[in-house]
Amino acid sequence: MAAFHTSFVPSLILLLSFSSIQMSWAARNLLQTMPTIPSLPTIPTLPMPTMPTIPTLPTMPTLPTMPTVPQLTLPPLPATSLPTIPTTIPSIPTIPTTMPTVPVFSPPPSN
Repeated sequence: MAAFHTSFVPSLILLLSFSSIQMSWAARNLLQTMPTIPSLPTIPTLPMPTMPTIPTLPTMPTLPTMPTVPQLTLPPLPATSLPTIPTTIPSIPTIPTTMPTVPVFSPPPSN
């Protein structure tokens, strides 16, 4: 069984190397015997179609003038002062680090 494993890996490497040599010879042969590419056929020029003339638009009737709207005047707003912005930041409350105790109740009486 050990002899099979010791000869299998080298034979696999030998097989892969021969197959790559054969592939490179085949690729070189294909590159050396490159056929000539046929030229593409030319596209014939097509005649230009005649464009129909664009009809003229009818003249639009004039719109009546809009009556003038009276100007509205708003009453003056009362003078109000803006609220003052506080300059000091309130302190952040501290988070308790101890766990509160939970009272333990006695069990209910049994029947």
